Amino acid sequence: MAPHPFLTEAHEAYRSQLRRFVQKECEPYIDAWERAGELPRALQRKAAEAGVLGIGFPEEYGGSGDNDPFYQSIMAEELARAGAGGLLASLVSHRIGSPPVAASGTHEQKERFLRPVIEGHKIAALAITEPGGGSDVASLRTTARREGDHYIVNGSKTFITSGMRADCITVAVRTGGPGMGGVSLLVVEAGTPGFTRTPLEKMGWWCSDTATLYFQDCRVPAQNIIGEENRGFKAIMHNFNNERLMLAAQAWAFGQVCYEESLAYARHRQTFGEPLVARQVIRHKLVDMKMQLDAVKAQLDLLCWQVLQGYTSVAEICLLKNLATGMLERVAGEAVQILGGAGYLRGTKVERIFRETKVLSIGGGATEIMKDLAARQLAY
Repeated sequence: MAPHPFLTEAHEAYRSQLRRFVQKECEPYIDAWERAGELPRALQRKAAEAGVLGIGFPEEYGGSGDNDPFYQSIMAEELARAGAGGLLASLVSHRIGSPPVAASGTHEQKERFLRPVIEGHKIAALAITEPGGGSDVASLRTTARREGDHYIVNGSKTFITSGMRADCITVAVRTGGPGMGGVSLLVVEAGTPGFTRTPLEKMGWWCSDTATLYFQDCRVPAQNIIGEENRGFKAIMHNFNNERLMLAAQAWAFGQVCYEESLAYARHRQTFGEPLVARQVIRHKLVDMKMQLDAVKAQLDLLCWQVLQGYTSVAEICLLKNLATGMLERVAGEAVQILGGAGYLRGTKVERIFRETKVLSIGGGATEIMKDLAARQLAY
């Protein structure tokens, strides 16, 4: 294999470390976790020891101290080898829940809400989406009214990854007037009076619990506000950029799994006295899959390098997310077609990935929103 222009020996050592973790601690149990509808909490600690949880977070609070997006991309690639999006979504839900704390929290907040998450003792989540609106953060309706040493929170959030298991949830609330200027971020802890949650059943991501959260006169200590009051919108938008880049990495990674599974099956499966891969139509399907995967990977690696240089293009990240998730839908569909009946059976990686393709096209901003956001950034 040709050398990668941006990856070092340290990157590849990290990849090997994660691959051992996935092979030993995840792949043998993924079907059981899917049936159970959640991951065991003990997995968080094992993931922390394997270096999964600390990537990109401050070293003084247990993180790697290196905000290199290639490490995040490698993490997505290796966790995807288990063939279950729910594993990745739930195990690293802190990657969207904890960055605001790391970027804008006080030392005391980082010790309470960041360190135990990175060490695998607690689980973090992010709560922005509401029943009446998704990516339109500036219009959110969940309110937080200051009353002495507390904020009184009322409203609800939905489609929250790790919403049932999370110990600390970074919640977007309205503390001021309408629009983006009145949005703040509060950390709501499990067990807070007035905070309840109910699970949601989904098409895929079964081992990742998803919930609707309810806040009824929920009293949250004022010391749990992240950053300045009414200044949370910018932090949320910055969070979205990294989330969308990593969603693109996940889409490529799951597409690669589909390609590898299809190739292995086509080489093994005998039809009319020959392996399936001997059929020209199958070979062409595989080539088309690889062509699409390579195109996405090239753009993904380029954007990761640009981010590493301090350059972030919102438009290009949005376009990559659409390119990658659209590719995954096509590649996963072809993978099921190549496996035929075997690809339709519960428990195969391609069946599970095929069921889960749509969530990546929706999460972090639906395809239509990504197009419009990119067009606005490009001044069309």
